[in-house]
Amino acid sequence: MKKNIPNRLRNPHSPPDKPREEVVTPPCPYFRDCGGCQLQDRTYRESLRVKEARLTALLGRFGKIEPIISMKTPWSYRNKCHSTFAYDRRFGIRNGLYAEYSHRVIPIDRCLIQDERADNIIATIASMMKSFKMTAYNEQTGQGFLRHVLIKIGFASNEIMVVLVVTSNIFPGKNHFVKALRKKHPEIKTIIQNINGEDTTMVLGKREIVLFGKGWIEDTLCNMKFQISAKSFFQINPVQTEKLYEKAMEMARLTGREIVLDAYSGIGTIGLVASGRAKTVIGVELNGDAVRNAQRSARLNNVTNATFHKGDAGKFMESMAKNGQKLDVVFMDPPRSGSTQTFIHSIGKIKPRRVVYISCGPESLARDLDWLRQENYDVKKIQPVDMFPWTEHVETCVELRRRDI
Repeated sequence: MKKNIPNRLRNPHSPPDKPREEVVTPPCPYFRDCGGCQLQDRTYRESLRVKEARLTALLGRFGKIEPIISMKTPWSYRNKCHSTFAYDRRFGIRNGLYAEYSHRVIPIDRCLIQDERADNIIATIASMMKSFKMTAYNEQTGQGFLRHVLIKIGFASNEIMVVLVVTSNIFPGKNHFVKALRKKHPEIKTIIQNINGEDTTMVLGKREIVLFGKGWIEDTLCNMKFQISAKSFFQINPVQTEKLYEKAMEMARLTGREIVLDAYSGIGTIGLVASGRAKTVIGVELNGDAVRNAQRSARLNNVTNATFHKGDAGKFMESMAKNGQKLDVVFMDPPRSGSTQTFIHSIGKIKPRRVVYISCGPESLARDLDWLRQENYDVKKIQPVDMFPWTEHVETCVELRRRDI
């Protein structure tokens, strides 16, 4: 007789089986089709338990996992919202989100974890397409105009950016389109035409044309103002980001005398938050747009002890070490794929007293912590933060200290 195999044994990445009392009806009608919010079929308390159990399995050998920092209201938290537009032979124009692990567009009117203002603007754009003779992109033929709409919202400033990702720099009737969209949504502060005519899974193309406004928005995080462009990274959940950065600053134990490196610095959020507690902050980032945003944000906040550079942070540290320069603290916030052994070896060369590692990928974090151990660093604290409620993703902040100090 064939036995029933639990889902978690069929797929090692599936969440563990749910206790019966923690099972709920998912509030999102797209839960089964979309796959983006894997934990909506259980209580919020149970979703946190799942994340803590996963971290314990992956990181328990490094030390105690602190209780996860939860979110008071875990809905409508995403300040970055994205909708794909596609042409379907049967249904015509469709817009929504890709089903997990596919390029099948699920039509979605309201995503419960996105800011509702973004959903409303996307719906307006979809309704305007026919009157402006705007076609949707067809992946099979490579024909069509509108591929994606990306929206970024400043939760503190209430400024809104709309990015229209299209296949051509030629946009017939663009002035009338912008005027009509802003008439319905005067809260929009800037509109950008991003050109992506390549056969690629990347959302944004390299070229941009500002159709309205300055081409960026501003927002406030941890009492600091930041400029946000279409291509730059800004944490998607500002409420939880403030809690995360508060923990990161605690772990850095800054006294005002330290020289700090903010690796993978993005638009300078961590570095600028640290600037009021350190002697000097150096941010290093490969994305030139993000570096320019960080430099503008430093001026915007009258920060004079922080500089931001375009380049590879590992090579930057190696150069500092060769020149006899010192670092006291390194903040690192790499992408989900984690860091590299070469980068972590460069930390071993310059020998900061502390490393504060902010991770959105527990598997890559476990690997990188092993490498940091080899460079003479011990884990002192592991603090998870629920940055992405209802999904399997979890942000983790780790304090490491050099063993020989």
